[in-house]
Amino acid sequence: MTPAELEKTYELLAQKIDQVGPEQSQVYLAKLALLLAHRLGDMRLVKACIEDAALSLEPQR
Repeated sequence: MTPAELEKTYELLAQKIDQVGPEQSQVYLAKLALLLAHRLGDMRLVKACIEDAALSLEPQR
């Protein structure tokens, strides 16, 4: 993906998260992740993406 495509992806994702609301955002993101993983079709790559997504997040206290 180009940087512009990544930016558009972020924009679309943010808009949809706003639409589903805070009560459903976690369920929406989980469903999206599972759909994308299914379409990706490579368990090793899916696992790497799961790990990479958490790299810059601080643990909850």
